[in-house]
Amino acid sequence: MENELDPETLAIHTGIHRSQFNEHSESLYLTSSFVFDSAAQAAARFSGQEPGNIYSRFTNPTVTAMQERLAVLEEAEACIATASGMSAILTCVMGLLSAGDHIVASRSLFGSTVNLFSNILSRFNIQTTFVSATDPGEWQAAITTNTRLFFLETPSNPLTEISDIAALAEIARRKGIWLAVDNCFCTPVIQQPLKLGADLVIHSATKYLDGQGRVLGGAILGKRDLLMDSGIFGFLRTTGPTLSAFNAWIILKGLETLSLRVKAHSAHALEVARWLEAHPQVVRQQKTGGGIVSFEVRGGKEAAWRVIDATWLMSITANLGDTKSTLTHPATTTHGRISQEAREAAGIRDGLLRLAVGLESPDDLKADLARGLQ
Repeated sequence: MENELDPETLAIHTGIHRSQFNEHSESLYLTSSFVFDSAAQAAARFSGQEPGNIYSRFTNPTVTAMQERLAVLEEAEACIATASGMSAILTCVMGLLSAGDHIVASRSLFGSTVNLFSNILSRFNIQTTFVSATDPGEWQAAITTNTRLFFLETPSNPLTEISDIAALAEIARRKGIWLAVDNCFCTPVIQQPLKLGADLVIHSATKYLDGQGRVLGGAILGKRDLLMDSGIFGFLRTTGPTLSAFNAWIILKGLETLSLRVKAHSAHALEVARWLEAHPQVVRQQKTGGGIVSFEVRGGKEAAWRVIDATWLMSITANLGDTKSTLTHPATTTHGRISQEAREAAGIRDGLLRLAVGLESPDDLKADLARGLQ
């Protein structure tokens, strides 16, 4: 039946497992553990011989429902939900890699991801080489005998650079390297990396999947054997970067309106981007990637901060994917812990602003920006 339904319908009906009360909305199971019928059943559940819920650190019906729904939208065999987007990346890497392994990653990554790869994983002898997001040749040249993982986000944060997923997947496949794609900006409504050859898809469900800035969450998606047998699920089961049942329930409800919201975000962002493109104070802008518009103002940090401080409609926060528009200065917030040299290499200059367009009127958003673009 699922193959016959559109994604908009699947986002509403997938993952519904009604209890004996036959509730209409998805159930919320706020319990830490589950009761077994016998000692034999408990042993069978813990050993994996019998499917079923055991302990909410790694099995919970509400979390399972959210995983099923997102997997259908990404056309993935399986999904593992985590406590945040960053914990999804950490779980993926720690589940797949060992000391001595090597990662090739896009130079255009979220600041916390850069810090994870550069400063934390390196302490465990997992080294990363950063390359251009848009030049597959650099990825090819960076491969070593111990390269195990390609990691990118496309569109990138905050520059919305576009990577050729299919080309990188082909390079990775020839060398036996896994390709993981952070699909946070696009969501499965706009882009499905697995269909382009990626092995793994990463989400910060905190963003568009929830859609209203209410909860934290993350997800890893891909083939069932890669997620469940390779060590990714084992890492989550043992160490516990777990998505709570309540947050899973919130994200479940957010997924119901994902398609409508992403289309509206994209349409509004395009209108604002066209207006910015013609504004004399804007040096450059990028208008791909759903609801994210990154643009650089003349005058560096002082001018960028003046634009931020002059707004009253937009929220000054680093989050995105909300119904409310948000505006941030990446060089001093999301990428502030990266050296200026590294920021410059990634194109994140002091005049750059990242606008995550919400669902307000584009005319009101343009007027809000115009106050500081003098």
